[in-house]
Amino acid sequence: MKRPLLSRLNQWFVFGLLTVVTSAIVVSSVILIDYLRKEEIKRIDLFASAIKFQQNVVAPDPDVQDLLLKITSSNSTIPVIILDRENRPMFHGNIPPEIENDAAAIAELAKNMGKTYPPIELKFPDGNNQFVYYDNSRLLNDLRWSPYVLGLFIFAYLLFSFWFLRTIKKTDEGFLWAGLAKETAHQIGTPLSSMIGWIEIMRMDNPDSQEAAEIEKDVNRLMTISERFSKIGSVPELNDMNLSETIHQNYDYLKKRISGKVNFTLNLPARQIIIPHNRILLSWVIENLVKNAVDAMKGQGKLEILAYERGRNIIIDFRDTGCGLTARQAANVFKPGYSTKKRGWGLGLSLAKRVVKEYHRGDIRIPQTDLGKGTTFRVVLRK
Repeated sequence: MKRPLLSRLNQWFVFGLLTVVTSAIVVSSVILIDYLRKEEIKRIDLFASAIKFQQNVVAPDPDVQDLLLKITSSNSTIPVIILDRENRPMFHGNIPPEIENDAAAIAELAKNMGKTYPPIELKFPDGNNQFVYYDNSRLLNDLRWSPYVLGLFIFAYLLFSFWFLRTIKKTDEGFLWAGLAKETAHQIGTPLSSMIGWIEIMRMDNPDSQEAAEIEKDVNRLMTISERFSKIGSVPELNDMNLSETIHQNYDYLKKRISGKVNFTLNLPARQIIIPHNRILLSWVIENLVKNAVDAMKGQGKLEILAYERGRNIIIDFRDTGCGLTARQAANVFKPGYSTKKRGWGLGLSLAKRVVKEYHRGDIRIPQTDLGKGTTFRVVLRK
């Protein structure tokens, strides 16, 4: 149980790291843009001071005059408009060309600029004060949204990378479990051959041996299990068969082999349910769910298999009165390697999910579970 918990912690760590990195990029970009904005304000303050000095000094020194001219003409990006007290344009620069000769439009644009930044008042001795209106340069306006666009792009890229790596990991896990299943089938095959030989020897001594007959049943079951494992990882053949018969065969076999303290019942529709399925693999799913339910009940309780039709689907419910699952357990119970048992491999339910979802295009889930009351596993198959 610790492994999935650590895996989730790692996922949250990576997600938190992505969030911190993206936030740091956005914040640093915002700080940079704010710095550029303040620099533009300083340039306008210097510009306004130069304009005021030019108009206050009657005959400035030629060098000073040249410096003031350079200051006023150096602004080639920041929109600026100077109005007098009557809102008449006295100077303008870097405004749209189509309104350069329209005094009313220039005054209106200046008023809109005043909504962004308060105008700088130029006070003169004669009282004919002027007002310097300005706005952000086009470049600064374009950069204003760039941190958020950049942050969104980086965050999307990192999330995609995270998803891609996680998908590769899941694919590798799928190949690993499929390989393990095939190797298990291969290993089971060797002792099975020997057991079949010993059964024949027992029958030579006693043709009517009841012990040999019972061992043969279990050997046949082991052969079926071996065949199930061997089919994992390959595309199975689906045949139109009676699903009720498949369920009933497994019910009859399992009922004889589980504790008599388990009230094991089966409820099937009256008519046949003919759907395409692989009987060997679907039997494995049924057996896994039944054995998990018996383990959850610790060998005593009530277990019911209920099959019914709902629209275009066939639903098979496995209802037990066992210990139930927590929300965390229910969310992870189908993940490879996860097990609520101390000695569990976390293989059965993950392979059952693979059989139902990938091979039969169905679904398997837990619609209801209560601690101390029981759990319902549901298999959904299309007609």
